[in-house]
Amino acid sequence: MPETLDHRSLYRLPWSLTDNPIAWLEPTQACNLACDGCYRKNVKEHKSIDEVQSDLDVFARLRNFDGVSIAGGDPLVHPQLPEIVRRVTRMGRKAIINTNGLAMTPELLRELKRDGLIGLTFHVDSKQGRPGWRDKTETETNALRQQYADMVFEVGGLACAFNSTVYEDTLHEVPDIADWAARNIDRVHTVVFINYRAATVAGFEYYVGGEKAPIRDLVYTREDEKRRVDISAREVAATLKARDPEFAPCAYLNGTHSPDSFKWLLAFRAGTTKRVHGYLGPRFMELSQASHHVVTGRYLSYAPPWTLSVGRSVLATAWPVDAGVRRTAVSYLRSLALQPWRALDKVHLQSVLIIQPIDLLEDGTANMCDGCPDMTVHEGKLVWSCRLEEPRSFGAFVTAVPEGGITPPCRPEPARPS
Repeated sequence: MPETLDHRSLYRLPWSLTDNPIAWLEPTQACNLACDGCYRKNVKEHKSIDEVQSDLDVFARLRNFDGVSIAGGDPLVHPQLPEIVRRVTRMGRKAIINTNGLAMTPELLRELKRDGLIGLTFHVDSKQGRPGWRDKTETETNALRQQYADMVFEVGGLACAFNSTVYEDTLHEVPDIADWAARNIDRVHTVVFINYRAATVAGFEYYVGGEKAPIRDLVYTREDEKRRVDISAREVAATLKARDPEFAPCAYLNGTHSPDSFKWLLAFRAGTTKRVHGYLGPRFMELSQASHHVVTGRYLSYAPPWTLSVGRSVLATAWPVDAGVRRTAVSYLRSLALQPWRALDKVHLQSVLIIQPIDLLEDGTANMCDGCPDMTVHEGKLVWSCRLEEPRSFGAFVTAVPEGGITPPCRPEPARPS
């Protein structure tokens, strides 16, 4: 898989800096957990509603977007979260909450749904230090994922996604999480694997404006040279394919400085809670994104749950344009020939996404996500959310130089998120 996966055979997601499905809103830096791989300094501060509105106004002025990921910190600790959801909804955009779920209750979830919430992404992994879940494996942590998935399903009508950070010692458990999601394809609409990244001290020096930056002050700096910070999307895809030989990504985002790197690698599968019938192909994904943009003027984010439960209709109508749909349809029909009573089971659609954050190339160049969906606002400008601590701490993004290399000029090249 790492050798044969060719980006030119996949659909390059058409997202850009100004036309993108997502806007990333951070109303708070505060969090009720201290996750191992977190890239945000935990500060017990919330933005006021006026400050949140200011950020939303910047998004509305600079970025065409379909949904707003309300993140942080953890947004559930913000005392005015329902009002934030209402404001996003009044903009005519989808409100999505990105949370660790620790403070979520069925009552709060129902309230947020009444306010206009359309979906949630829960970040759950084994290195969050959760009370009652410490020292659990990723496979054992599926029980916690199940609790949140069931809660959302009981409330009904909400998109439900799960994020998990992938570390070197948990990479082998990625298929266990994907299998759990497949068994819950009726209630889990997306499962996301985010490869662990950190700023490393060894081998590089960091500068801002020609002056050395105290990189150790950043929350995502690590001095442990033995811990891998270069897990690739190809590796995760290969691990998934080793378990499921049919696993086949259909779309991607490349890196800003490495066209064949997979910064976002997306697979889209169809199946029932009993089995996955197959993976849809690049043409189906292209049709989905392009048609949504033609009809609404925006690229699609967080499809409503009902649209992901009509898999049989997709297989019946999209097979002429997509080879992956044809293969999946054939697999589905063969299964019905053997078990005709399964014809009453709904066929659901589910996304499997692998995210490979910032890669530091050998010359110190930062290979970012080209068309990054997770751009946030800092001082009225769009910036990468995964590196927000740099302008907050130093006034600008840092420049990395290999040890012994040439010190950058006093005026660094402007950051160009795209």
